[in-house]
Amino acid sequence: MNQPRSTTDERILVTGGTGHLGRDLVGQLLEQGRRVRVLARLPGDDPRVEWARGDLANGAGLRAALEGITTVVNAATFSPIAQRGRPGLADLFTSPSAVDVDGTARLLGECQRANVRHFLHVSIVGLSNEAGTLPYNKVKLRGEMLVRQSALPWTVVRAGPFYYLLARLLASMRWLPWWPLPNGVMDAVDTADVATYLIECIDDRRLGMREEIGGPAPQSLPELARQYLQSRGLERRVLALDVAPRTAARMGLVEAHGRRGRIGWRAWLDSHADEPRGRVRHAPLPARAFTTDQRGAN
Repeated sequence: MNQPRSTTDERILVTGGTGHLGRDLVGQLLEQGRRVRVLARLPGDDPRVEWARGDLANGAGLRAALEGITTVVNAATFSPIAQRGRPGLADLFTSPSAVDVDGTARLLGECQRANVRHFLHVSIVGLSNEAGTLPYNKVKLRGEMLVRQSALPWTVVRAGPFYYLLARLLASMRWLPWWPLPNGVMDAVDTADVATYLIECIDDRRLGMREEIGGPAPQSLPELARQYLQSRGLERRVLALDVAPRTAARMGLVEAHGRRGRIGWRAWLDSHADEPRGRVRHAPLPARAFTTDQRGAN
């Protein structure tokens, strides 16, 4: 079922607006002259943005942030693996749910109270509750199911792994002479392409599960690693480890079905530098001015 297209009274709240995807989304919305509010634990000073101080993890500021809002894009997530840039032993057993599950539940409740017209939720491809599935993926599925069971007009977009996350993972392996990697498909995609697709979903307001979005062409993880090494001028031996399709799926190595991004992995590598080695953050980083030109900065 379709809803009417966006009108001039539309006001969009973006959660996760200071993250990689959120920055691309907010930047593109601002470029189009949209009215955008960003929920952030540490608001920035970009005058084009309506800043709302709040935190999904504890619900602070949500009610005030939703005043007058017609559309919500929930792009917030918390993954220690993503922040750290590499998996740890604990990530095989548990993943925090305060943002992706509890925070999503709080946000949905406040959106119903505020009569929000459209709730657009960003999820990830390959979600499953099967035994052996990564805990973070299970947490993401729980959050997605809360949205799908909501009485709000909702849309869910599942996206492939983001390029910047893949680059963080590979950069963390630089010290290894050999890179043993599962020979599964990783349908990585640029956050700018996902942001463009999300705006399309805002505008056409088609409800329910939308097409998934991945990169221009699905590639195996070992091949993506070889392209990374070539781009960075590194010599490492990539060892492709054959894994069963079901095992690969549990690891999140699956193809996205539907939409294809425009920006390829190698093109992204050529225009982006590696980020400094990360660690799990418990305090927010200062927000910067939004721009759609993120070359070399992500």
